[in-house]
Amino acid sequence: MALLQPADAEEFRAVWAETQGRWDDTLRTARGLPEELLHQRVNDEWSLVETLRHLLFVTDSWVSRGQLGVRAPHHPLGLPPTGMTRVKGLDLDARPGLDEVLALRADRTRLVDRLMASLTDDELDEERRVSGPGHPKAGVWSVRQCATAVVNEEWRHRDYAERDLARLSP
Repeated sequence: MALLQPADAEEFRAVWAETQGRWDDTLRTARGLPEELLHQRVNDEWSLVETLRHLLFVTDSWVSRGQLGVRAPHHPLGLPPTGMTRVKGLDLDARPGLDEVLALRADRTRLVDRLMASLTDDELDEERRVSGPGHPKAGVWSVRQCATAVVNEEWRHRDYAERDLARLSP
């Protein structure tokens, strides 16, 4: 599966908007299912709620930490990739409801909306220094790298969620 590679700020805005529209459709479907199904895994993949928790982690990592320089931005309900242990303070065993996760996700989505709205072509090539332990690892990351990580994670995980919801739906 090829990565989405928006070329400029306008393309990033378009991809972000399309991704969020796709998620709106998926979440409408999800709201029509019993809450218990939203916690059910298909083929040992993350459940819908776990997927949304992972996207909290993604935004906290690549936007708050990578782009904005917040040293420890991760909400305890964020879910890192399987096996990642360098991020402390996460409650990997939590079982929050859909509404709780969506409220947190709405905050993160608004943050990305604001950043995308003001993003410029010149800013995409600016570099940000990330320090301290966490994800992404300490080092220098361009705004383009951070924004690309967010749009790709959002796009792909929506596809996975849609695939799994289709299997769970009666």
